[in-house]
Amino acid sequence: MPPTPNSATPSSYAPPAPEIFKAYDIRGIVDKTLTAEAVRAIGHALGSEARKRSQRAIAIGRDGRLSGPELAGALADGIRAAGVDVVDIGCVPTPLTYFAAYHLGTDSCVSVTGSHNPPDYNGLKMVLGGETLYGDLIQDLRRRIVDNDLAHGAGQLREARVVDAYLDRVTSDVKLARPMKIVIDCGNGVAGAVAPQLFRRLGCELVELFCDVDGTFPNHHPDPSKPENLQDVIRALRDTDAELGLAFDGDGDRLGVVTKAGQIIYPDRQLMLFAADVLSRVPGGEIIYDVKCTRNLAGWIREHGGKPTMWNTGHALVKAKLRETGAPLAGEMSGHVFFKERWFGFDDGLYAGARLLEILSRAADPSAVLDALPDAVSTPELNIKMAEGEPFELVRRLKESARFDDASDVVTIDGVRVEYADGFGLARPSNTTPVVVLRFEADSQQAIERIQADFRRAIEGVWPGVQLPF
Repeated sequence: MPPTPNSATPSSYAPPAPEIFKAYDIRGIVDKTLTAEAVRAIGHALGSEARKRSQRAIAIGRDGRLSGPELAGALADGIRAAGVDVVDIGCVPTPLTYFAAYHLGTDSCVSVTGSHNPPDYNGLKMVLGGETLYGDLIQDLRRRIVDNDLAHGAGQLREARVVDAYLDRVTSDVKLARPMKIVIDCGNGVAGAVAPQLFRRLGCELVELFCDVDGTFPNHHPDPSKPENLQDVIRALRDTDAELGLAFDGDGDRLGVVTKAGQIIYPDRQLMLFAADVLSRVPGGEIIYDVKCTRNLAGWIREHGGKPTMWNTGHALVKAKLRETGAPLAGEMSGHVFFKERWFGFDDGLYAGARLLEILSRAADPSAVLDALPDAVSTPELNIKMAEGEPFELVRRLKESARFDDASDVVTIDGVRVEYADGFGLARPSNTTPVVVLRFEADSQQAIERIQADFRRAIEGVWPGVQLPF
């Protein structure tokens, strides 16, 4: 963790670029919008906020990006300048940083990660006192820097290692009914530092793809939500006798799943399997899912004795809802899955993979179990690219004045999700980039086209001349 040669704390910092303060995290281009100086200032603001919350120490982990050591060092220096101790846990997947907050008793942690962004990006995912920072809490860090509203002190730095404790915790609880042979693709992300050990200890034989950590991501982008990034897994399943494929994103908090025949099981269908399993032990439990998920989920959850709750997209928002409700399980279409039952409630792609194998190891043909989950015709995420601020205005106008005459329901908790008898359409403003995210699902292609025509009429009615991606 490089920086430290006691660079004296500046009396004030240059304000960091406002655009790096996102809805759910801090993220920017290294040495351009996200500099070591900016991260040091953010660390000082974060340490100041930690002291206000009576937090005495913060665990810091980082993913495998080349900029990680320098930025983690700058972050640690800033936190310590506020009089808060730092525990450096090294290069680990983001879920292990969350785990460290529990295991080491700090209750606070920061993962220095660019997640699935290109190699020249990096960022910070932050938890204070068990609360994931998002929205105004992230903006408040910048306000502290601008106003020089900073505490001062001399925090200590120590190192700790948590990988063995994490592996022991997972493998003491998750048990496979039989050995399995699986493909794992870590996309050269930091999951490769832990995933092979975990799945071998669970009793799996592995076909390993790109498990060496390389922050340049030389083979493919570490984002399993995109089908093009799962082609290596599909080929390996075809060419070997492995029975299932798992893929992880750049920082290991999201999971991709592929059947033996090369079918991608998207996260909302994975959530069905997890929900049925969890509800068998937590009857009547509440299951939370985001607005992008399949309409088949609500009925499936009710069928298995649970209470379905649709909620906003965004890992921090879902985690907050999980804490508020005490629900045993939540999931997002993006691949974040949050187990509170038998686990801590944070998103962890490795742990989700372990729980998936625990369920599927009871079946002679895991792919048949996955293929039997309810499915529908759907589009991938489609984006309307707009200028900064315009996506929120477009969706505001849709909420105010658009009419969907054939709709059975219009849900406006996060954008506009219009339910029809045979499908749904969604338009929501992204909280991270200036786009409107669209998604359509229906019982048939014909129904999707009808729903899309309804959305085309509504969107063009409130924003004439808009370029639609369908």
